[in-house]
Amino acid sequence: MDLSKLAYNDQGLIPCIVQDAGTLEVLMMAWMSERSLALTLERGETVFWSRSRQELWHKGATSGNVQKIVELRYDCDADALLALVHPAGPACHTGARSCFYRALAPEA
Repeated sequence: MDLSKLAYNDQGLIPCIVQDAGTLEVLMMAWMSERSLALTLERGETVFWSRSRQELWHKGATSGNVQKIVELRYDCDADALLALVHPAGPACHTGARSCFYRALAPEA
């Protein structure tokens, strides 16, 4: 697929859900630009766009917790990505395996 055909938002970004390819646990969500997506495909490891730092972010470049791409999918509307990965360590900056370790309880 031509990466420019994906439905990026008005900031040129697309959300990417990262899931462990072995356990199917959702690890994190981050944003990709067309450039970070191209680098992800080229390197075989996740590269995101940091909205706070306004720069490319190769996941694990400093921590060693890289995420090796097994498969990269896009949804039916081409406005969201799913990265199936083999993680080399925790996904969350807190040190938790997944960024989704807290739960909201429905009101009774």
